[in-house]
Amino acid sequence: MAHQATPVRMARLGRALGSEPTSVSGVVLLLPGGEETSARRPSSMLATASVHTLGRRLTRAGRTEGLVTHVVHYRVRGWNGSEAELAADASWAADEVVRRYGDVPVCLVGVDMGGRAALHAGGHTAVNSVLALAPWLPEEDVAAPPEPVKQLAGRRVLIVHGTNDERTDPELSFRLAARAKKANRDICRFEVHSDGHALQQHRTEVLALAEDFVLGALFGRSFSRPVEDAFAAPPPLGLRMPLAAGFGQSLRR
Repeated sequence: MAHQATPVRMARLGRALGSEPTSVSGVVLLLPGGEETSARRPSSMLATASVHTLGRRLTRAGRTEGLVTHVVHYRVRGWNGSEAELAADASWAADEVVRRYGDVPVCLVGVDMGGRAALHAGGHTAVNSVLALAPWLPEEDVAAPPEPVKQLAGRRVLIVHGTNDERTDPELSFRLAARAKKANRDICRFEVHSDGHALQQHRTEVLALAEDFVLGALFGRSFSRPVEDAFAAPPPLGLRMPLAAGFGQSLRR
């Protein structure tokens, strides 16, 4: 019997969330979480559940602007060390956006390990903004190079982290943001006090903050005052901005 080669796994874009506008003028790529090391195929339903609620919210809010939102389906579950496979899939997805929609701005929105992928792939020429929610980042190691930040120059970047996150250390995202701020003034970070990794306790405020940032970054809408203040404030103030209870109930546009 002839040996059959193992098919090569390919990353893919999920179907656009909601109805696709007749004219696309901006794209959100949703990057779900993953694992530190794994060659297993992702479970589509479990992997994308964490980003679907956010994706639907952004799709509704940006429909009149021509926003399209896709979930990125990775080849494998794991980051896998220097292979950085989830970041490679994020970059592939940005290439695919260019192929499908042409020269439109892209916002990478990542959760957990997907947040790390979004930050790594933020240097893609089509990407103008990055939103990292509770990003998984490696412990700092003097024997290993630090997480890259130079690729974020020229991009709007927002990091959101719960102060009680027990899976991903919020102090690591603060340190990365502080390094990135030296080369890119357009980065800010919000802390969700008393919230955990899933950011469920203040979900309404987190979703409102994400909407405010993404629509402002992609379509030039005015950011809310707290976001403007966070971008403008010097470190560490703009990198430890508290997300106020009730955020989003009376946003000024």
